[in-house]
Amino acid sequence: MPSRTLRRVVLTLLAAAVLLVPAAEGTTTQKARKTGASARRVKAVAGKAKIRKRHGRRERGQKAPTPERIREIQEALAKDGAYSGAPTGKWDAATSEAMRQFQVAHGLNPTGKLEARSLQKLGLGSEVAGVAAPMPPATGVSSSSTVLPAGNDPQR
Repeated sequence: MPSRTLRRVVLTLLAAAVLLVPAAEGTTTQKARKTGASARRVKAVAGKAKIRKRHGRRERGQKAPTPERIREIQEALAKDGAYSGAPTGKWDAATSEAMRQFQVAHGLNPTGKLEARSLQKLGLGSEVAGVAAPMPPATGVSSSSTVLPAGNDPQR
């Protein structure tokens, strides 16, 4: 009889331990977030937290164009007649106003900022930039496969 009671106690403690381990892992992750470890991945293993650094993390946002790219844009705006003066390679008020004039003349939203559609109209952007989301490549279906109507089986 005492061994039966002992088994129940052991099983109850074991069940409690199994239920408490996931809760403890969650607290470890929350503590790491609160302490500023958001740039690190926290992995809880058997109650011990290991902190690993992320590698290859991309910076958010768009990068500023290089002076060479700005000069190229200023030259394109000058060809269109919106920009007057020598290209400087700096995005100044004159360049912004020239871009705004160009956008008005081509039916674009006149923000004066670099946008995909504006670059496309200047002949400096991608053909599909700002038009739609990229389409994933087709997989599994060959472009040379032909569908025949029922009853026209070429193997007969």
